[in-house]
Amino acid sequence: MNQINLGQINSELKKSPPEKDQYYFGHGKLLLTGEYFVLDGALALALPTKVGQSLSVKYTPSFSPTLSWKSYDVNGNIWFDSEFEFWHFKCLDENPSEEALFLQKILQQVRKQNSHFLRDNVDVKVETRLGFPLTWGLGSSSSLIYNIAQWAYISPFELLFKTHGGSGYDIACAQSDGPIAYKKGSSGPSFSPIYFNPDFKKNLYFVYLGVKQNSREAVKEYTKKRPIDPAMITKITELTQEFLNAQTIKQFQTLMVQHEEIISTTLDLPMIKEQFADFSGAIKSLGAWGGDFVLAATENDFDYVRSYFGAKGLDTVYRYSDLISEPFEAQSKDSVKMGFSNHLLH
Repeated sequence: MNQINLGQINSELKKSPPEKDQYYFGHGKLLLTGEYFVLDGALALALPTKVGQSLSVKYTPSFSPTLSWKSYDVNGNIWFDSEFEFWHFKCLDENPSEEALFLQKILQQVRKQNSHFLRDNVDVKVETRLGFPLTWGLGSSSSLIYNIAQWAYISPFELLFKTHGGSGYDIACAQSDGPIAYKKGSSGPSFSPIYFNPDFKKNLYFVYLGVKQNSREAVKEYTKKRPIDPAMITKITELTQEFLNAQTIKQFQTLMVQHEEIISTTLDLPMIKEQFADFSGAIKSLGAWGGDFVLAATENDFDYVRSYFGAKGLDTVYRYSDLISEPFEAQSKDSVKMGFSNHLLH
């Protein structure tokens, strides 16, 4: 099995290189409950990942300033390389790629929110580094937007909503060190750290299906189903709370199935378990259905999970604790207080 050493890669990413003038890091994300329905106010349980993305900035004096941008993948290879002028962030590439135009859109929106952003006579060299493969769908865009917002001293949520779109839970994850409860309300997003440390955590696994999902397209498909029955939004919120209170792996598996059935019925989407009918346990889709990662819960051990999915050509399998960020101080349920706060402001 060709596993990536997530801990080693990301411990290095979190270290600010001494030669850089500014340095930022944002966590990746997984949405355990509330997928799709979080857009309409359902309470969601979201999990920041240990893996994430860094952004470093280096300034040098210049009479003709430009912004040079290089992005490195998890293997240290450049996957994106572009240059922009400062005044309107026009891309200087002869044939700008889709990624360059998306970055240009972000930078132009940043300037609208902070008119002083990059106005000095300096060349700016930016490097971003991913701690996970681009294909994993763990938030390469959201962690980028979060890091840029920190750099520019603006709201990461406003930047997300005016460029990429979505519910904003991924931005909340980018800045969180452990599990959060997230809700998008009429007055904006709010989230709170929560205690999620079940005794059966060792029975939870994440499996990459190898199918990169486009979250923006998934959101578009969901919006076609609107208006969603408010009773379904309420039910998903109730299920999220029950997920947090589950005492046994069997209770947790039952909740996984119930959650899958609601989304499958409401949105007319197939349940992921249909692809793995003989798996001994429950399987739940995460985020945009049909690809990226799924959650597998079983009373069997890691060898069984790895062997089962490996036989189907799915070799990327991680234990919960190997992938999910957990704060060291969360030693007891009382150490993490519930209580939502609005984080629209920087």
